[in-house]
Amino acid sequence: MPPAQLMDLIASHLFGYSTSYPEVYNTVIFQVRLPRILLGMMVGASLSISGAAFQGVFRNPLVSPYILGLSSGAAFGAALSLAFLPGVSIQYAAFFFSLLAVGTTYFMATSHKSTPTVSLVLAGVIVSAVFDSLLAIIQIAVNEKALQSIVYWIMGSLGTASWSKIYSAFPLFALGCTAMLLLRWRLNVLALGDEEARSVGLNPEVYKLIFIIAASLAASSAVAVAGIIGLVGLIVPHMLRMIFGPDHRTLMPLALTFGGSFMVLVDNFARAGMGFEVPVGVITTLVGAPFFAYLLRKVRSGGWE
Repeated sequence: MPPAQLMDLIASHLFGYSTSYPEVYNTVIFQVRLPRILLGMMVGASLSISGAAFQGVFRNPLVSPYILGLSSGAAFGAALSLAFLPGVSIQYAAFFFSLLAVGTTYFMATSHKSTPTVSLVLAGVIVSAVFDSLLAIIQIAVNEKALQSIVYWIMGSLGTASWSKIYSAFPLFALGCTAMLLLRWRLNVLALGDEEARSVGLNPEVYKLIFIIAASLAASSAVAVAGIIGLVGLIVPHMLRMIFGPDHRTLMPLALTFGGSFMVLVDNFARAGMGFEVPVGVITTLVGAPFFAYLLRKVRSGGWE
């Protein structure tokens, strides 16, 4: 479809005048392509801004939104719904168990009204391992058709994008992202350390909890509708930090916009770059793994500090 006709068709929907294009154009653009683009932007923005927030809270550039067991909990919830709870929405089950995993991690790591970063990371590893084991049990117990659906969901894909998924995920996405954007300057203080934060009158435990909840809400809403899309929350925030600097007042809005754009571009390649559609989570992992190895070597030399 020529660009001029495409713009005319979109304008006809925006301004309410009629056009003579075939109905299939409306179906393809407004029921297939547009929901997928918007969902990709929302998922990429959620994961990227959540990754930037977690990296600031944990003071570590190698942290991603999945560090607290969120992805493992979501995968277990989705598998449970697909295998044994056909009447329960996959999105709701994934969202519920992702938040349950994060809450369990935070509860395990908190003692004496303090939540050390190392304890959070270790608790996240434990919770992830538990949910991964439960997921393995489900995969062994189900039939081949259900197993195929579970594996495809875990890979992460935007192929099932729809307006209903956008409507269900947007409120939590907007709530989490708005909270992080409004409080983003406090991440600059938290990144200095707990003692420095207390010295300027900021309660680090309260704001850590706020950012963990907000980032988990945004990332959980993305995982629930698109599956586990790996390393986006690691790659984009760190690239932006390297280019634009570590100031979270600038970094957080950039993570929101660049993350959405990155996801749409990667999804276009996953959909049209080969003769068949590849789950977008596979592409992001193939791109992110070498970059992660590069970051690992760079951080060992103290580059991020």
